Amino acid sequence: MKKIIAIIGAMKEEITPILEYFKKYETISLGENTYYKLEYQNSIIIIAYSKIGKIHSALTCSTMILHFNANYVIFSGVAGGLREDLKVGDIILATSLCQYDVDITAFGHKLGFIPESKIYINTNESLNCIAKKVAKKQNINLKYGIIASGDSFVFDNAKKQWIIDNFNASAVEMEGASIAVVSSLCDIPFCIIRSISDSADNNANISFDEFLLESASRSAKFVISMVDEIVKE
Repeated sequence: MKKIIAIIGAMKEEITPILEYFKKYETISLGENTYYKLEYQNSIIIIAYSKIGKIHSALTCSTMILHFNANYVIFSGVAGGLREDLKVGDIILATSLCQYDVDITAFGHKLGFIPESKIYINTNESLNCIAKKVAKKQNINLKYGIIASGDSFVFDNAKKQWIIDNFNASAVEMEGASIAVVSSLCDIPFCIIRSISDSADNNANISFDEFLLESASRSAKFVISMVDEIVKE
């Protein structure tokens, strides 16, 4: 049975380096999105950029799993760093993900909690071990931590600190938690790789524009190396 590996980015810039690496692929239109399918070392790879935000990424991830039968999901992209030790270009592996913009505290629940779910969803340990293996081989100082997702671009010091205080998050972005929810519910191993593009502070919009391509490329190259390890197993 062939392995089917889904690679998702939120923006075109996040998957372009991956498409350029593989070069030849089939283009499939579905649900007003484009999916790129190819065979690689006796495995199948499906690549797509979902468009920004949790709804789009949830739809794309669901399509990857339910239509294309993906049995691995990897997200590649950029994120805002929340910790002081995270610098532009650093690669962070999500240990778990949460939704910082979910708030039903009026009913006595904690921030980020959804009934019949949980605040933090853990990533797959086997895929995380592969990420650590790649980092060791390439002498990359891979960072780890909780990644918080929400449907807004964080570029405010006060909001940044609020996310740190309430979720102990290391990085912030707009898609990872929805990938986590869909993959977890479908019992599909998933992994979230992000390269830091900004510090989610008052200058984040400037930093993001400046470092998007470079950071997206770093994440993409790392994920391609992960794919090489997955198909060998």
